[in-house]
Amino acid sequence: MTGLAGIAAGHALTAQAGADILFEGGGAVDAAIAALWTACVCEPVLASPAGGGFALVSDGAPTCLDFFVHTPCNPTGKRHDGLEEIKADFGGVTQAFHIGPGSVATPGFLPGLFALHERFGTLPMTRLAEQAIEHAKEGVAVTPFQARLAEIVAPILTATTDARALHAPEGALLKAGDTLANPDLADALDALAREGLRLATEGEIAHLMLSASAGGHLAGDDLRTYALQWREPLTRSFAEPAGAASSPSIARTLFTNPPPSAGGGLLAAILARYDAHGPYDPLAFAKALDAVDRRWRELGKPEGFDDRMIADEAAQIASRGTTHVSVIDKNGVTAAITVSNGEGNGAIVPGCGFMLNNMLGEDDLLADGPGSWEPDRRLASMMAPTLIGDRKGGLLTLGSGGSNRIRSALAQVLLRWRSGARLEDAIRAPRLHVEAGHLDAEPDLDPDLLQRAFEDHEIWDAPSMFFGGVHGVERVVNADGRFSIEGAGDERRDGVFIGV
Repeated sequence: MTGLAGIAAGHALTAQAGADILFEGGGAVDAAIAALWTACVCEPVLASPAGGGFALVSDGAPTCLDFFVHTPCNPTGKRHDGLEEIKADFGGVTQAFHIGPGSVATPGFLPGLFALHERFGTLPMTRLAEQAIEHAKEGVAVTPFQARLAEIVAPILTATTDARALHAPEGALLKAGDTLANPDLADALDALAREGLRLATEGEIAHLMLSASAGGHLAGDDLRTYALQWREPLTRSFAEPAGAASSPSIARTLFTNPPPSAGGGLLAAILARYDAHGPYDPLAFAKALDAVDRRWRELGKPEGFDDRMIADEAAQIASRGTTHVSVIDKNGVTAAITVSNGEGNGAIVPGCGFMLNNMLGEDDLLADGPGSWEPDRRLASMMAPTLIGDRKGGLLTLGSGGSNRIRSALAQVLLRWRSGARLEDAIRAPRLHVEAGHLDAEPDLDPDLLQRAFEDHEIWDAPSMFFGGVHGVERVVNADGRFSIEGAGDERRDGVFIGV
């Protein structure tokens, strides 16, 4: 605990880039942008300038920015053209993905960062990109977590000559401790920071992205006409339940990602379903999670979900390779931003050092198989950047990677935190997930009790990245009315918190 500002992210260098900006007086969004530029260097499987994401920012009035990927407006040829199936190895379990030029959706990452900077930024973009550029030029040490991710998606990172040259320069994938240097990415980020977004929508980088996706559906008009969407957050009460230790009850409000994305609505529905149970209990939570999941599958809209959610949009939900950044600055401005590149489509943009997304190759997204996406449509997601605020000035901002486990990871952290656990303890505590009637649980959760309730189950041997990666920062109101900062990064996904 230190200072009045802090950042939590999925890599030590990602967090440090944002912390340095906070230290020199930059705001929460400045710090988040610097961290996300750096994530593209240090977390290349999860973050890319050719991906997309969602931001929840509050400077007193919370707002959400949808800068997620969009389907191409005018498909060329058949929509399943330009796709290649690969198998990712999750350690005893393999899963099919589709990569190639036909898997590329219109990216929103760069328009999103520049829009956030225009509205909330206080420091020049050239300053915010400095550390990312330096790390890409000089190289970063591959962490054990990043090495494991690379092993899982090895067929993607070695799919093309340029991808192999970056991720397997000696013929084998870089291992933990090896140096990943990316001078082409350094040059691309430097040019973007100096010249602005137009370089990626109709300039040289735009043309290079189109050349890398040749044979697919992405076109120049898609890049030029991509539209950001500012939305009001989904808002719910988050008061303490009956039986909570503290008294009187603290009046809190939850703000999260609204429709058409599903993650925020599912999170709100799980919390609402659980409220009658009081403090966190694993079995009660598993049953509440199961009830919401069953309703979601049956009706396409969970109980308590915002009426703007449309069932056919709920069927097209993308996000798998995700990472998250949470920030609170000294003025109490918050930023929670979750981004994804899918798993990447295998193609490195020539001379730019980053991989295109494969969001149109997500089997989870395409319920009717490869090529079943609809043109000119914003894709939905399970990503759910979230903010909790109270009338005394207390703040909690958090989010998670983890695909379908995002909702259960965030809900468990929030329920434990609301029951009195410190944020760090709530994030480190063992987790479970229920989906389609199947229970997955980390150890130390009374497996006998859970197994009796769920015949279809798997009790894991150790905590796992499967259960998400929640990174959060909290502004705590102390007994004397002063504020302090706490936070935590989820060790399941290399998380780091830095207070400033």
